[in-house]
Amino acid sequence: MPKKILFCLLALSFSLSALAQLPRTNIYLFNVKQGDDGKLAFHTPRFLTEFNRNGYNGDPSFFSNTELYISVKRPGDTQADLFRLDLEKNAKQRVTETPEDEFFPERMPEYYTFSAIRLERQGRDSTYRLWQFPINQLVDGKPVFKYLTGIKAYFWLNSQEIVVYKEEEPSTLSIVNTTNDQITTIATNVGHCFTRLPNGNLAFVQKSRYEDWKIMEKNLYRRKEPARTLIETLPGAEHFAVLPDGTMLMGKGSKLYKYNKILDDTWKEAADLRFYEIRNIYDLEVSPDFKLAIVAD
Repeated sequence: MPKKILFCLLALSFSLSALAQLPRTNIYLFNVKQGDDGKLAFHTPRFLTEFNRNGYNGDPSFFSNTELYISVKRPGDTQADLFRLDLEKNAKQRVTETPEDEFFPERMPEYYTFSAIRLERQGRDSTYRLWQFPINQLVDGKPVFKYLTGIKAYFWLNSQEIVVYKEEEPSTLSIVNTTNDQITTIATNVGHCFTRLPNGNLAFVQKSRYEDWKIMEKNLYRRKEPARTLIETLPGAEHFAVLPDGTMLMGKGSKLYKYNKILDDTWKEAADLRFYEIRNIYDLEVSPDFKLAIVAD
C-alpha cells in the first residue's frame, strides 16, 4: 500500500484577484480508532493552525506519520507558501518564500524531493505549473514538465507516472509519463478529488449535470477496462478520503460519513464535529497510521 493513499485536494481554480481573497480555513487533526464492528471514533483532537487562525490554511499532505506539509496564506501576505508542521515537537517551519503561490505539496516517490503546484505570474497572465524541490532545501526547485501547464491537482503513481487533473471543459483526469510527456486521458467530467485505493486502483468522482455524482474505481493495471461504480457521493459533495483498510470517508457540513463496502450498504454518519467549531469540511487527508487531517471553516 502506498505511503500516501490520499490526495483529495481542495481545488483552487481562482483568478489572480481571487487568490487575494482565499477563504479563511483551518486544519484540525484527529486520531482515528476503528472498532471490530466498523464504527469509527475520532479522538485526541488538535488544532494545528493557531499561528494563522484568521488566514488560509489548506492542502495537508503527510510526508510521514509525524510531518504534515500545508499551504498557508496569512492576512496581509501577497502569496501562499508551504509550511512543514512537526507533529511530535509541535513546531512549524516555512518551506517556501517566493513571489509566487505554491500549493499542493506531495513527497515524490524517490523520497528526497517533493513537488508542488506553483502559480507563475507573467504580467497579467498566470500559469499553473508543477515544480519539484529537494527536501533539504539546499538548492532551488525546477519544473517537472517543460511545457505541460494547467495542472490543478495531481499525485504520483511511481517515479515515472503521475495522475493529473486539469480544469478544462470538460475537466480531465490523465496519466502523464514524466520521461516522454506522453498523456493518456482516463476520465472526463470529473471532480478534483481522487485517491489511490489500498488495492492499487484509482478512485475518483464522476460528475454529471445533476447531483447524482459517483465515486468510480479505475483499474490501473488493466487501464483499457472501464471504471466501475463504487457508490454515489453524498448530494453535492466530492471530498473523500480512504482509510488504510479501505473504508471511505466523506465530509459534508460539520459531519463525517463513512462507507465500508463489506459492512455498509450506504453512507453512515460517523461523527458530528460541531463541538470543535467545525462548520464546513473542505478537505480530508489520511496518514498511514490512522491520523485524519481536516480542512474546515
